[in-house]
Amino acid sequence: MLDLIQAYENYLTKVKQASLNTTSSYMRDIRQFSEWLRGYAGLDVIDAKQLNISEYLAHLTEDGRSAATVSRSLASLKNFYLYLVTSGFLEKTPVIDIHVDRGDKKLPQILTGREIELLLAQPACIDAKGYRDKAMLEVMYATGIRVTELIDLDVDDVNLDLGVIKCNSFKKSRTIPLYPAALKALSAYLRDVRDTMVASDDEPALFVNINGVRMSRQGFWKILKHYQQTAHIEKEITPHTLRHSFAVHLLENGADLGSVQELMGHSDISSTQLYTQMINQKLKSVYEKCHPKA
Repeated sequence: MLDLIQAYENYLTKVKQASLNTTSSYMRDIRQFSEWLRGYAGLDVIDAKQLNISEYLAHLTEDGRSAATVSRSLASLKNFYLYLVTSGFLEKTPVIDIHVDRGDKKLPQILTGREIELLLAQPACIDAKGYRDKAMLEVMYATGIRVTELIDLDVDDVNLDLGVIKCNSFKKSRTIPLYPAALKALSAYLRDVRDTMVASDDEPALFVNINGVRMSRQGFWKILKHYQQTAHIEKEITPHTLRHSFAVHLLENGADLGSVQELMGHSDISSTQLYTQMINQKLKSVYEKCHPKA
């Protein structure tokens, strides 16, 4: 059965061209189910029945897994078995009429305008690292791109004359403008710093680490965590916090939902509508706090 699982992984990466994170998540869920099924029922994944799927999801719940994790595992198995059916390995999928409690969807953390100002003010432009960090944080908040999109940027993706970056992700490309402070920080980094940091002249990466090669996800997380601490911001900040804050701040200042969807690279506008829910919740909180009759 490892051959079927490997075939599905090849399908995700080569045919669907799914992101590395999506593929890794799907395959982890499927392999965990395969191991459980063999140990619990002595079956291969191709022999699983509807009852086995339900029992596995119940096992995850009893094991203390969150509703979101159980829901994601169900989605992973549903897509895997759909692939087996469409590829001719199975006649019908065992994932039929199985539902799980998704739980209450937790709204993401958002930084206030003041907290953003504090965070962006932290990198000191007195050495190469400070210039680089300032540029990364400014670009992240200016564009709302994902952390993987940030570190995947190449120098050729930047157009300083037009004040934009080109973001390539999930077989799509989008052009995103930079506000003046972000453009200034990025220009200073490219003009005065980057060439002194790269390990070789043919390095394409826009942002590099101290070894002169492309910055990693983990490297940027550590940088962000450091500046959260120096800014004394108590909220837990992740790269996605800046992305969420970007979207909410745009909507709060009058941007239309379609434009925000395009800037963020959402394929489905329902993903963007989450931010309107957050704004509505904030307005309700202000109303209840401030209205004399509330």
